Amino acid sequence: MISTQDRCDAVTLIDEAVKKGARLFRACAELRLCTRTYRRWTGLNGEVKGDARPAAIRPTPANALSEAERQRLVAIASQPEFASLPPSQIVPTLADRGEYLASESSFYRVLKAHNLQHHRGRARAPSTSEPRRHSARGPGQVWVWDITWLPGPVAGTYYYLYLMLDLFSRKVVGWEVHDEESAEHASQVIRKASLAEGRSLAPLVLHSDNGSPMKGATMLTTLQKLGIAPSFSRPGVSDDNAQAEAFFRTLKYHPGYPGKGFKTLEAVRAWVLKFVRWYNTEHRHSALKFVTPAQRHEGADIAVLVARKALYEKAKAANPGRWRGTTRNWDRPATVWLNPVRQEDRKLKKAA
Repeated sequence: MISTQDRCDAVTLIDEAVKKGARLFRACAELRLCTRTYRRWTGLNGEVKGDARPAAIRPTPANALSEAERQRLVAIASQPEFASLPPSQIVPTLADRGEYLASESSFYRVLKAHNLQHHRGRARAPSTSEPRRHSARGPGQVWVWDITWLPGPVAGTYYYLYLMLDLFSRKVVGWEVHDEESAEHASQVIRKASLAEGRSLAPLVLHSDNGSPMKGATMLTTLQKLGIAPSFSRPGVSDDNAQAEAFFRTLKYHPGYPGKGFKTLEAVRAWVLKFVRWYNTEHRHSALKFVTPAQRHEGADIAVLVARKALYEKAKAANPGRWRGTTRNWDRPATVWLNPVRQEDRKLKKAA
């Protein structure tokens, strides 16, 4: 619902644009409005109207519960017998006794109106937990890792790809393929990745899901020795490790991916080695302004993006009529977030 003041501001901006020669529908489109909305707001005399819905008189449905019925419903739901039961249990119980007061939805609606719709019983009320959020302003600060299945030569057999990815650059910093899942294999991958990246004991966060190889004693001990802080996704949440999942999608939808499975462990290792080299050095990543992970990891993307920006500015100067606004944004992303706060979450927090 848009306030009257916001409507007035929008109409003023649109009117100013029209006076300067803009078409009405284009001026409205800039504010994501349609011309019908603009005309409905302004009316015939041009005066901005407020939203009449909050003050509208709505008729009471003929089949609505009376006040006496609502009070009886609240009284029954508050009895010791039903105090710990939800309406989904109360309504059938009353029905077995030959009594019908209202539907389950009506029970829920009336209890909510009287501030009685709370968690009932001794079980812990369900809670919504915030995901782990980490930010990286350079390589070697946050890594994400996961394990995925790669099909074997026979249906139902799989090989397991252990993968570690740098959050800032999306570079694959460590990987191995084995024929089983274990915390021991995972600890080997993190040790080799740490040596390959030369990180010594620099602070590092390693994020993963809640699988047994991720939380195994061998893996956790290795992280402690290497000075790595573990971070885990929420249980049962599939998108808390989105960067790793996105990599697996890129891998499995690559044109060269063998859909019929890999014949041997050596064959799958050779294929993944070739893919990782392509991904790190040739694949232009959409989240990195279309530079390769290796360029981003080494800092070479700075010069690449500056050159692209200069090229676009030159092209605009040569043919300004082809550009309605600014050129494409080639600014380098300075910070990368794991599970960033979404715009919808910000709005909900402000409303609360």
